[in-house]
Amino acid sequence: MHPNPIYRRTTDARAFDLVRDRAFGQITLTGPDGLLASHIPVLLAPDETTLDMHLVRSNPILRLLDTPQDALLAVMGPDGYMLPDWYGADDQVPTWNYAAVQIRGTLEALDHATMHDMLDRQSAHFEDQLPKTPWTTAKMTPDVLEKMMRQIVPCRMTITDVQSTFKLNQNKPDDVRLRAADAMESSGIGMETATLAALMRNPPE
Repeated sequence: MHPNPIYRRTTDARAFDLVRDRAFGQITLTGPDGLLASHIPVLLAPDETTLDMHLVRSNPILRLLDTPQDALLAVMGPDGYMLPDWYGADDQVPTWNYAAVQIRGTLEALDHATMHDMLDRQSAHFEDQLPKTPWTTAKMTPDVLEKMMRQIVPCRMTITDVQSTFKLNQNKPDDVRLRAADAMESSGIGMETATLAALMRNPPE
């Protein structure tokens, strides 16, 4: 996370909002031959103490989960290049604005009997946000669903620490930051620059 504390004055609630909204991240563990990482969808528990996820059975991370393991989940929000000209102020340099959350915890494999419920909860998290009749596992042929579920393994991360960076020009005067936000929204280079601009207009305090 960014060392400047001005970018880290973020409540856990706002960090968890980003994790809940994105619901996708990179999980990293240290194995006997070095670091292992996987990009996976995650589901934050309502009480914000655990994250549920599943890994394909051939994933090498699963070979480490005979016992619970320390893990790091990184979740990226929107990001974008900041042009110095956007500030309308002298002596500015290029930089990069972004929002990101890192969660540390203990990752463990769960009993396979929990897989069906996890799939239902994960799909419902997204399906309920769409203007349509939600897809559910009930639409699957039971034998086909069971065969597919045998290829994945449910896992749970118990959260021990949450750190976040919301680097949104909090170090600039309000008029400079808002000017840069307008430019980011209209001409940004990065990912989801309109969303980043909205965050720049309302940074954590």
